[in-house]
Amino acid sequence: MDDDQNPDLSSPQKMAEACASLMWQTDQCSKSMGMQLDAVGCGTATLSMVVKADMLNGQYNCHGGVMFTLADSAFAFACNAYNQFTVAQHCSISFLKPVQEHDKLIAVAAERWREGRSGIYDVVITRDDELIAEFRGHSRTVRGQMFPDVQS
Repeated sequence: MDDDQNPDLSSPQKMAEACASLMWQTDQCSKSMGMQLDAVGCGTATLSMVVKADMLNGQYNCHGGVMFTLADSAFAFACNAYNQFTVAQHCSISFLKPVQEHDKLIAVAAERWREGRSGIYDVVITRDDELIAEFRGHSRTVRGQMFPDVQS
């Protein structure tokens, strides 16, 4: 991206990157949890995070809400790649394995279907290539664009 005021929006990939950059600037939750935005594309996003001591539950495992938040953030960056404000309409997660302090989690979001104002996205969370959780998010576009003067 050229800069925040005049981003390069010349291709779908550049649009996705510009939208992600703009969202990341104000996503205090993801940043405060130590998440990193590793990659973004049209309908895709990869975020990672290392589990800290303050993310553990009473059984010394990573709290499920923390893993949900990581998956939800990946989902948000994937479905907001098209210059149209998009929100979660419904989400669910299946926790498959426990996670410990210092584990690095990687959440990869991928668009499965998108038509009109609705979309379906799957997010897999892994640790060292081991499947930890699966998340499915249903999106809904709402009024507004990140770059209002650009056709999406």
